[in-house]
Amino acid sequence: MTTLKTRVTHLEMTTRPIAAIPTPVSYKLAIMRATNISLPFYRFLYEQVGKPHHWSVHRKLDDKALSAIIHRDNVEIHILYVDGSPAGFFELVIGQEPGIAEILYFGLVPEFQGRGLAKFFLNEAIATAWMSRPQKVIIETNTLDSPRALQLYQKMGFTPVSFAEAEIEVWQ
Repeated sequence: MTTLKTRVTHLEMTTRPIAAIPTPVSYKLAIMRATNISLPFYRFLYEQVGKPHHWSVHRKLDDKALSAIIHRDNVEIHILYVDGSPAGFFELVIGQEPGIAEILYFGLVPEFQGRGLAKFFLNEAIATAWMSRPQKVIIETNTLDSPRALQLYQKMGFTPVSFAEAEIEVWQ
């Protein structure tokens, strides 16, 4: 098993943002919550978005374990469609810790990166997280994610609160 060292940044937002990000007009966009998402479709999204960044937490789970995590009542999965194609997703975990909404996963499929969609989509993830009326919204990123992720999170109002070192299994 080959691993990569990474620095994890934990961020939080304690105030709901006021400004909204306009919807990009160059595409036909839809964001849909996937209630009771099928495991093959979830695995497809997870791989398309997460493989370049070596996401590993849900990758090797069997169907029963994965279903037990993503089909909980406090988990929401929202998918961004661009011109009819799945272009990214975010996964929220609401209230697992009292008063906290966590954007557990957020990302775009590589073919849809660099098109001005990330800021808009992250704004939608943040707005959705705040709908549960938490005391704070949390997210984390690491040095294996997009090099612009940390900067984007901070620009959108998240503040780094802690750091950790980790080793992540390479996704081959």
